[in-house]
Amino acid sequence: MKGHALLIIDMINALDFPEGEKLLATAKPAARRIASLKQRLKPRGVPVIYVNDNYGQWRSDFKQVVARCAAPDSLGAPLVTLLRPEEDDFFVLKPERSGFRDTPLRMLLGKLDAKTLILTGIALDACVLATASDANMHGFKLHVPSDCVASETPGRRTASLKLLRDSLQVDTRPSRAITLR
Repeated sequence: MKGHALLIIDMINALDFPEGEKLLATAKPAARRIASLKQRLKPRGVPVIYVNDNYGQWRSDFKQVVARCAAPDSLGAPLVTLLRPEEDDFFVLKPERSGFRDTPLRMLLGKLDAKTLILTGIALDACVLATASDANMHGFKLHVPSDCVASETPGRRTASLKLLRDSLQVDTRPSRAITLR
């Protein structure tokens, strides 16, 4: 559907940090819903963009990141299994929290003629929130489906969703409420 783009933020992730197991518990259900949303939107022409941390690996590429995160010893391997990128998906590697900071994301969205972004991923209270804030400043209409995002704690998730709704007027209804017109 022209004018929309689905962003999957940091779901290709090794989760190799102290709170990784805690985040995995909430990220797996979100990943299942993101996969379902992707399966519903992509046949309708909505481009899928993986916006992913480069993990400080300045010489890596996205295929290397996917391989590293899919490795059997990676805590995040189940996320990659659910959300493995397809050949026609786009990707942007980011060095900071926001998908817009020091990346070509804005240019890519312009080339795709995207005006409405559907942001999904982890962590809602960090990278998703930072990307949403920057997207808002760039004039994009935003959806952050509440069932397609995860944080380390329920409190962080609740507070972040409230902030998105109240401060940025983001639509945070669950993914089933997303209809393309």
